[in-house]
Amino acid sequence: MPLAPLLPLFHRLNREHFQGSLARADGTSLVAVRWSDGRMRRSAGLYRFGPAVSEIVLSRPLLEPLPLEATLSTLCHEMIHAWIHRVVGANEVHGPQFRARMAAINQAQQQFTVSVRHRFPVPAQPARWIARCPSCGLSSPYRRRRQGLACRLCCERLHGGRWHASCQLVFEAVAA
Repeated sequence: MPLAPLLPLFHRLNREHFQGSLARADGTSLVAVRWSDGRMRRSAGLYRFGPAVSEIVLSRPLLEPLPLEATLSTLCHEMIHAWIHRVVGANEVHGPQFRARMAAINQAQQQFTVSVRHRFPVPAQPARWIARCPSCGLSSPYRRRRQGLACRLCCERLHGGRWHASCQLVFEAVAA
């Protein structure tokens, strides 16, 4: 499905579910809204903020092949994050205020469902690394090499649940 323009969807959802609180009095948005440049492949959307930025970015690769309801659900999810940050002034991710607003939106309409986690198909990426525990030999696939990781089972069994260097995972590149 072709990508829908996000700003009209944002303003519609803002009116319907946020009482216009994510826009200034002149109607301009408090939050920039845009499609990703194509690099967001694992997350359907994100809300980020800082001193010079407050924006919602939706994943072009994940949402483009899906129906409009997936875009609405993801946009609304990120708008809840923006509302909690910009309007409520709270510092929470998927806490009680997020869940209460999500439940209210889901109860108020049936066009789409807002959830904490999406279930959209994410293209599988093969593991590039195998991490092996030197203590027990357990191995796990990883897409990225991570520093300082240790085998949780061995740390719990041998060291009372505390990280220990003897359980630090050894990363080996997967043969191509």
